[in-house]
Amino acid sequence: MSGHSKWHNIRLRKGKQDAVRGKLFTRIAKEIIIAAQSGGGSADTNVRLRMAIQTARQNSMPSENIKRAVQRGTGELGGANLVEMVFEGYGQGGVAILVECLSDNHNRTYPDVRAIFGKGGGRMGETGSVSYMFAQKGMILIESGVTTEDALMEVAIDAGAEDVQPTEDGGFEVTTALRDFAAVRDALDAAKIKYETAEITRIPATTVQLPADEEEQFIKLIDKLEEYDDVQNVHHNCELSESAMDD
Repeated sequence: MSGHSKWHNIRLRKGKQDAVRGKLFTRIAKEIIIAAQSGGGSADTNVRLRMAIQTARQNSMPSENIKRAVQRGTGELGGANLVEMVFEGYGQGGVAILVECLSDNHNRTYPDVRAIFGKGGGRMGETGSVSYMFAQKGMILIESGVTTEDALMEVAIDAGAEDVQPTEDGGFEVTTALRDFAAVRDALDAAKIKYETAEITRIPATTVQLPADEEEQFIKLIDKLEEYDDVQNVHHNCELSESAMDD
């Protein structure tokens, strides 16, 4: 239950990039659209939609934007039909990369992502080539000073969480199975334990470290992938150094 989490190390870089690029609202809106598109416009019965709306509110997304995204997903408003895509590939040193996209045009997105890999010194892989290295989990980050480990464990574990781990900054990570994520998140809400982020993510089974020169090139590749409009999330199994995350 103790020690520094490699997933937390990996995730910090992505969180920084989201803030720098200012594209968070667009990504959240797309998630709301696809959630409503696939499961209907009621947050009471559509768990994925409820989680997306909660994320939107946590990030101060205007209510009108949320409503409009739901209506686009249900077809009440016009808009392109989004499709979920996952591309697999490799970066410097054979680092595994998963790229999750939401797009209205596969014939545009696939070659664009392939070109980003190629120009960045990576390469696309076949379906299934790296996805087996990642487990889809619920991950909830809680900031330092919000609660104690004992209090958090009592709530989270009872609600079905798999693990609670302290992070080096004094906060906590709560890991859940995919099926238990909503229940654990709801339990934390009921207990008034505030969290920084709560999301479904892909956690690598193992991580790798790169030499400093290759790490710099790898970060540039990840940045380019994250900057592409159709990309929602980029997952990888490279454990970045503190100096790289500070750049």
